[in-house]
Amino acid sequence: MAAGGSDKQAAESWPQLAHYDRLMIVKPSSLGDVVHALPAVALLKQRFPQLRVSWLANTEWMPLLEGSQVVDEVVEFPRRSFRGLRGKRVFLNWVHQFALQGRRAQGRELVIDFQGLLRSGIVSRLRGGREVLGMTDAREGARTFHRWRVPVKPEAHAVDRYLAVVEALSGAVDRSALPWELPEGRPPIGWPEGKRPLVLHPYSRGAGKALDQAQVAGLLRRWKGHAVVLAGRAEETLRLPGDWPGVVDLTNQTTLPELIWLLRQAACVVSVDSGPMHISAAVNPRTLGIHRWSDPRRVGPYAAACRVWKAGRIDSRSKLTDVECATDAPVDETALDQIAQWALTTAAWA
Repeated sequence: MAAGGSDKQAAESWPQLAHYDRLMIVKPSSLGDVVHALPAVALLKQRFPQLRVSWLANTEWMPLLEGSQVVDEVVEFPRRSFRGLRGKRVFLNWVHQFALQGRRAQGRELVIDFQGLLRSGIVSRLRGGREVLGMTDAREGARTFHRWRVPVKPEAHAVDRYLAVVEALSGAVDRSALPWELPEGRPPIGWPEGKRPLVLHPYSRGAGKALDQAQVAGLLRRWKGHAVVLAGRAEETLRLPGDWPGVVDLTNQTTLPELIWLLRQAACVVSVDSGPMHISAAVNPRTLGIHRWSDPRRVGPYAAACRVWKAGRIDSRSKLTDVECATDAPVDETALDQIAQWALTTAAWA
């Protein structure tokens, strides 16, 4: 018999979580996707409180989950140690220990592979044997390691794809009231005391997503006289000419818990399409995502209260047309006017 069952078989006989004691979530990365999976895992824990929930996460994203009321154990996936000449041996030793821990633990465990890639499929299979559930959009052959496969639409938002797993296992989900279980975080050094600044996150590793120096300077000029914090991480930091009173640059100076805290405390957040944008959308409804070419219906801030700038206008992602979502529009002077005014108006109500 092949490692994975058919999608038809999966639809007819989903695993009954009431008969399980443990749940292992395999979702090591990326930052945004870990955030996207949080509501699904929280709902499963709410509906099946007997489950001990473990989560396999990359080392750098573990602070998102530590101290959670939902996740009982965060298991480190030391991805960076798998590189280089010794990487393969280190990975094999790690997988052996990960699988051994699963076999030694008491009770029945279901493994959910939310990552859906070859390596996560292998890891899930070795951990859970045949007790592995994935989704139909799995890639790189990962689906062959899944006993059950929940049908999902590849074009759907990641949050909706993960919630499809919850609905398959436990029934309908109210998407208007999702639990976003993120830590409170802690204040960073340099945060302007006694103020609720605008927070600008202009950085992204994705091609064509980050704001350049001129665009950032353009927003800061429009926000003159207001407290502003620049946040995020970048290999090349912005070199803004001149003096910028009221602007605090915390680029590359915050930990993940500190980033969560400042996004939560901000009067409003303006961010390019990035992982921190999704954190902000989870903790602060006054979030605007800037989408030049990416489709916000698939990768935009999920919460209905958040807004996106796309194709020359600002609206909720659900109200954008197909043509608008396919448009690659530049962040020009008109766009900067729109974004800056939205931030000032929104911050005034904070």
